Amino acid sequence: MNIQIYFSKKNPNVLKAERFFKERRIPYQLLDLKKHKLGKKELDVFVSAAGAKALVDREGKKALERPVAHMSTDSLIIAELLNDPSALISPIVRNGSKVTVGADEALWKEWAAQG
Repeated sequence: MNIQIYFSKKNPNVLKAERFFKERRIPYQLLDLKKHKLGKKELDVFVSAAGAKALVDREGKKALERPVAHMSTDSLIIAELLNDPSALISPIVRNGSKVTVGADEALWKEWAAQG
């Protein structure tokens, strides 16, 4: 299992993801999108697993000020997220080609059971 936790800002769901994997002694890599340049292939994995629209943070006044929060065309969303990954929902948890957006402990438990 190769867990990567992508985040743009620390929030309760990011902390929940960290705690989940730490408590189960599952190694994970924490990737701050302010420091880690998000690649096209990484974003493509997220999009194929969850869909472009599901990746966009649309909650809160600041999030809604971004143009991407009002886009509906996948190609435009992808281009905008490559330029501004801080518009992604935090966290995005990746296990190979499997991806969760936000906190999804039920699916993480399945991953842990599979080893």
